[in-house]
Amino acid sequence: MKLWKKMLIGLTFGTLIGILLGPKAAYLKPFGTVFLGLLNMLVVLLVFSSMTVGVTSINDIRKLGRVGFKTLLLYMVTTMIAIVFALIAAKLVNPGLGIGLNHGAVDLTIGETPELISMFMNLVPSNPIGSLANGNILQVIVFSIFLGLGINFAGEKGKPVARVLESLSEVMFSMTGMVMNLAPYGIFAIMAWVAGTFGVGILFPLLKLVLAHYVVCTIHLILVYGGILLFVAKVRITPFFKGMTDAITLAASTTSSSASLPATLHCVEENLGVSKNIASFILPLGSTINMNGTAIFQGIAAVFISQAYGIDLGWQSLLVIVVTATLSAVGCAGIPGGGIVTLSIVLGSVGLPLEGIAIVAGIDRLRDIIGTVVNVLGDGVVAVFVAKSEGEFDEEQYNSGVYISYDHKPAVPQESQS
Repeated sequence: MKLWKKMLIGLTFGTLIGILLGPKAAYLKPFGTVFLGLLNMLVVLLVFSSMTVGVTSINDIRKLGRVGFKTLLLYMVTTMIAIVFALIAAKLVNPGLGIGLNHGAVDLTIGETPELISMFMNLVPSNPIGSLANGNILQVIVFSIFLGLGINFAGEKGKPVARVLESLSEVMFSMTGMVMNLAPYGIFAIMAWVAGTFGVGILFPLLKLVLAHYVVCTIHLILVYGGILLFVAKVRITPFFKGMTDAITLAASTTSSSASLPATLHCVEENLGVSKNIASFILPLGSTINMNGTAIFQGIAAVFISQAYGIDLGWQSLLVIVVTATLSAVGCAGIPGGGIVTLSIVLGSVGLPLEGIAIVAGIDRLRDIIGTVVNVLGDGVVAVFVAKSEGEFDEEQYNSGVYISYDHKPAVPQESQS
């Protein structure tokens, strides 16, 4: 049985067992925590090695500049479109009307709101080893880019370092395969805890907010991602979603873009035909700064909180939200709950009460299921487009219908039309 099927079974049975056990399902949480810990154990060195190898494999500096420019441009544009969709939907649905909260009605203890300027100033690591040790992925990416460029400029003397990092990258992928064998059991434990802790009833108080988020995410997947694949990259849509099945399942269950990175790299390279050097450069970057699903949540949540407190947001405030949420999404950690942290930046930019975060925090895990899927699929879409535009895309593999799971057994080809 393919791994994605096992993960889907784990997700389904975990949800059912969680509903049956209720709060007692919390006893299963440690097993899920161990699995997430194993995934997070891989992330830093995987990002460091694959990102550096991705840079070193693109020897032409002009090509590296083109790839970087296309990648960042698509990440920023799709994020901005996602927020606009979110604001339009929130204004149409009006999820927060009638709640009638007052300042101080909700208790919330929150740390100092991070500033965008300080976030960008902290991108450059003063101590790369410390960044690796502390798991600061953005700083690790910046250091990896400079290290890769340094290896290229060093010429022959830099090749031994490049070979060591290539070996490290292969070892990390091998470790990923080992950890992924435990995925069905980890996912079972995680979903059992989530379902048992929150239950189905958590949806009802904030049903409109949750539904609006899921609808906007679905629209974004179809119109934006589907449009890029069909009209810009000029490839069929169906093979993309089938090839990304492992990544989709892992993203939905872990709600972590960073934890899903190994699966995303595997799916994009092995199933979608994107060259390793393009995937190694784009995907670690995307798992950190490409947060379309998170941006959608921030847009809807900002309008929800403003309506809950009876605060009217004019078009100037909405424009500020678009800009701020786009930039803050770049600094959002690719971990469960990362969007809640950066939501404080968005609320603070238009003077909304920060205690409003406590209202939406309860459903953060539920909305993060599809939000993380949107984040991960966005990375894959950009990788396919950039790879094809650079002539490093195997369209025959993309359309073949032969998909390799983590157990490296090709899936049975299926005829499909997009």
